[in-house]
Order: sequence, then C-alpha cells, then structure tokens
Amino acid sequence: MAQQSRTVAENRRARFDYHLDEIFEAGVVLLGSEVKSLREGRASLQDAYATEQGGEIWLINSHIPEYHGANRFNHEPRRQRKLLLKHKEIGKLIGSLKRGGVTLVPLSIYFNERGKAKVKIALARGKKLHDKRETEKARDWQREKHRLMREKG
Repeated sequence: MAQQSRTVAENRRARFDYHLDEIFEAGVVLLGSEVKSLREGRASLQDAYATEQGGEIWLINSHIPEYHGANRFNHEPRRQRKLLLKHKEIGKLIGSLKRGGVTLVPLSIYFNERGKAKVKIALARGKKLHDKRETEKARDWQREKHRLMREKG
C-alpha cells in the first residue's frame, strides 16, 4: 500500500538566492503534534536554515504551527529540530561548513512514500545581485517561450 510522496512546505526563495551545490535528504525528529500539523499541510521554511551544533545538524527557525487538537501538549512552533543523517553525510556537511563560504539551506519538508517526514537540505553558496538578475532573465525567457509556443499550437 505505497502512497506517493507529498510536499508540505517548500522554500522557493532558496533557488533564487543561492547556488545549490549538493542536496541531501534528512529525517527530522518531530513531536506528535508537529507531525499532525504537517499532515494538515501547515509549515513554513521562510527564514529557516540548518547548522551544526555538537556534531549534529539542526534545523533552525522553521515554523510548524501548533496543532489545534493537542491543547496543553502542544509544541513550540519555532523550536530547533534535529536532522537525522548518516555519519559520513554529517562529516561531509560539517567539513564544508567549517571551510566557509557555504550554508545549509532547507529546500522542502515532505512525507516520503512510507509516510515518514523528511527534509531536503542543500549545501549552498549565496548569489550576488548580478547572478540573481541572470536567474530572473532566464526564468522570464522560459515563461515567454512557453507562451509563444502555446499561441502557435
């Protein structure tokens, strides 16, 4: 009884603001009320980032609103959440972060085929203003190209 993966939240700004180098899939440690809130499709990755603390990778500043049915057992919406990765992946990420010039950016939160909550994170380098302009030009050209193709056909 396999179900499809379902995206809950997406950081659409990340691809515009950063050059994405390498993408990782990480599990995330959640409380029950957080999972229920995610299943309702309520979450935000705006201003969220991941960092290393004590040899572990943590998701900081992601917003999962309180679940209305959890009453006094609710969670703090912006708490730090531990990301679950393999030791080799953690070592690689920590090494890259220590070298500098890169940051860990969450791209999306989703449920995989097995119903587990996952976070897609990327090692990313910040874009300069002229890079952002190039990205915008390319996106506008693609949009215009698709519009012209539709009008012809």
